[in-house]
Amino acid sequence: MEKGGGRHELKHYINYADFLQLRARLPCVMSRDKNSEAGNGYRVRSLYFDNYSSKALFEKLDGVDDREKFRIRLYNGNTDFIRLEKKSKKNGICFKISAKISASDCAKILEGNYEVLKENGNPLCLELYTKMQYQQLRPKNIVDYQRDAYIFPAGNVRVTLDYDIRGSSDINSFLNSELIATPIPRTIILEVKYDHFLPELIRGIVSLENRQSTAFSKYAVTRIL
Repeated sequence: MEKGGGRHELKHYINYADFLQLRARLPCVMSRDKNSEAGNGYRVRSLYFDNYSSKALFEKLDGVDDREKFRIRLYNGNTDFIRLEKKSKKNGICFKISAKISASDCAKILEGNYEVLKENGNPLCLELYTKMQYQQLRPKNIVDYQRDAYIFPAGNVRVTLDYDIRGSSDINSFLNSELIATPIPRTIILEVKYDHFLPELIRGIVSLENRQSTAFSKYAVTRIL
């Protein structure tokens, strides 16, 4: 199981002009994420879990500070590398842990066979299995989008531009390369993640006039849609 330390996360709605400006600026001082394909970023697809009362959704909408969410994620449609992730937030700091799962186990989860999580033996898989029992968590919604990602070593900074955001409630199509999803129009999100400090160089590059931090959630937006 991979564990990540606490990180700060800032999110901003941006427009297309901002997007083009940042795409021109960021490569000058930051390196592209190694998963980028031919300078065009990469595709992210996530399957989120929630219960019948939409606990994760309403905790996000209500701004609950101490919360968590589970998701299964893959990149560029590659089913050879699928991760189960738990993302939590405490006192304004975000934490993430992950565990690799196989495509066959993922398919079984989609079919409703949750025992594979217990059989996996990984602590994170066992935690999700347990919470599926007493919190009634179930696969709920798919979020699919394109991401440009840039990294900077000082402060362990990661800047991402997310666009072409789409959502679907057809959870059985999560592994389907031909997933049909509903687009969220005119939505581009800038995310800045860092450990203990944000270097002034990066702060200056990502500073955009009249752009304020937001609590945007792709999961929440696609669920509401």
